[in-house]
Amino acid sequence: MQIFSGSSNPELARRIAELMAAKSSDHSPKIAPACAGRQGSELLGQLEISQFANGETRIVVKEDQVAKEVVVVQSLSIPTNEHLIEFCLICDALQRAGAAEITAVVPWMGYSKQDKVFLAGEPLSAKVVAQIIQTTKIKKLITFDLHNRAIMGFFDIPVIELSAKSRFLEYFKGQLNRKSSEHLPAQAGSLLQGLELESTVVVAPDAGSVKASSNFARELKLPIVYMDKRRDYLSGKVDVMGMSGEVQGQHVIIVDDMIVTGSTIMETAKYLKAQGALSVSVAATHHLYVDDVQIKLESSEIDEIIVTDTVEKIGVSKKLKVLSVAELVVQALQH
Repeated sequence: MQIFSGSSNPELARRIAELMAAKSSDHSPKIAPACAGRQGSELLGQLEISQFANGETRIVVKEDQVAKEVVVVQSLSIPTNEHLIEFCLICDALQRAGAAEITAVVPWMGYSKQDKVFLAGEPLSAKVVAQIIQTTKIKKLITFDLHNRAIMGFFDIPVIELSAKSRFLEYFKGQLNRKSSEHLPAQAGSLLQGLELESTVVVAPDAGSVKASSNFARELKLPIVYMDKRRDYLSGKVDVMGMSGEVQGQHVIIVDDMIVTGSTIMETAKYLKAQGALSVSVAATHHLYVDDVQIKLESSEIDEIIVTDTVEKIGVSKKLKVLSVAELVVQALQH
């Protein structure tokens, strides 16, 4: 098996290759024999990605021999359309070079917010993109925390939806200081100095997040507060109508699937702080790094932002912590 990366997630692809190589040294029967004893750098296939003068993407496979089974890692992140075309061309190039079976790892599924036709005259964009992806004749697709699980029905191939929630649970369990029964020290590098079980609450920011937030709170053995919000779909304006409980004197944890413009989550944090919250931590699987959004988040009432590397962005932020999903991808590839 070889791992190939488009230009969206080279660091994630490198981590996946290294973990695959490390696990192959354990002689696991679930690792393909071709992987055994190989280094991560050897599992990571080489591509040349460039553009012609007219802006068209050019792909060249730089391997003398391409494995029959390959993995292509590519998020449909900014620039979304460019990454989509790049993905399709990579898959075609690998098939022509000898790959017989391609597994696509698309950590962030672009266009997934356009999963419904909201206004007359709009396309069902998520379905169109699913059809485009399937023209590459990939065997299956692995992705993370879809905006709507119904999107899986737009594909005719197997879609494996993984969740980064386990990484967030691990992170917050490391921060919670359970004085009553056990002591779990704050994780090294955490931006907060540890949370106390008695003064921490999970907040579901809207109706759509109630189920996921409730499950998350249950796993952490924390209480949950529900926010009642109303959105005007024409103007995009969101108003908070009330909450099911108090956040006065509490550290707040909010879990969501993505950060796009950040406006809603920033307004939510501002409201919670006005209600007496001590701190607000936001965990979101996908941070899309829309222009200037991280700068706005830095100056917001949010104290800590935990995201994953489903979308890659180089930069330093005092509020941002990035967790890797590479291990989760490797586990899915082994099954």
